[in-house]
Amino acid sequence: MSEQPTPVPSGSHGPPLQPLSRLARGGLYTALALLVLALLFGGWGAWTVFRTASSEQPTLAQLHAQQRKIDDLEQRAATLARSDQISRDANTDLQGTLAERDEEIAGLRADVAFYERFVGATAQRRGLAVHELKLLASGEQSWHFIATLTQNLNRGAVNAGRLQVSVEGTRAGKLQRLAWPDLRQQPNAPGVEFSFKYFQQVEGDLVLPADFKPTRISVRLAPQGGSAVEQSFSWADTQVPAEIPAAGAQ
Repeated sequence: MSEQPTPVPSGSHGPPLQPLSRLARGGLYTALALLVLALLFGGWGAWTVFRTASSEQPTLAQLHAQQRKIDDLEQRAATLARSDQISRDANTDLQGTLAERDEEIAGLRADVAFYERFVGATAQRRGLAVHELKLLASGEQSWHFIATLTQNLNRGAVNAGRLQVSVEGTRAGKLQRLAWPDLRQQPNAPGVEFSFKYFQQVEGDLVLPADFKPTRISVRLAPQGGSAVEQSFSWADTQVPAEIPAAGAQ
């Protein structure tokens, strides 16, 4: 007898579902396992990267420590800079002091040589004379003069008297000679006193007319005993830019 076909339930429009085979189920499980492994591996990689990045970032305490180091280094640099500037200033002051000492030594040596020329055993004997004359401008038409007087002819003897100055030049195109009273702007002006054994610096002031052009200056020494002595100097040769300290009588 032949088999009868299985009747199809009414209301069904397709073939009936067949159960999965063992091979299909194995493939599905494998795919799910790979997906889970991929998720786990990706999560582990992300966690590793985050942990590495987090470990490389300094903590707040480390930042504070670094800032303290920076502040300390800046302070040391500032201290070294100040020390260097102080050293430079001290060196500059020292160089200036040494230069001043060198000038003083040179001046003392010149003084010693000057003394030896007049009071030394081998000094040439000379009478009353003007060894040097210097002029320093003290105003537009006013001048301060310093005359160095010397003598070593009479050892131990005191030379005393008065000094007067006169100036030759041109005024309004004409030659003119200004006497001591004219230069002092005082009639019958007395001369500057001097008194010394070997040398002395004598100082005084003089005033020239506004339109007067000096060319020569003369110094006249009138001692209390003996004949007067007069010496002339070029006006240009006697001018100096700075003041010369006065020396005492000897």
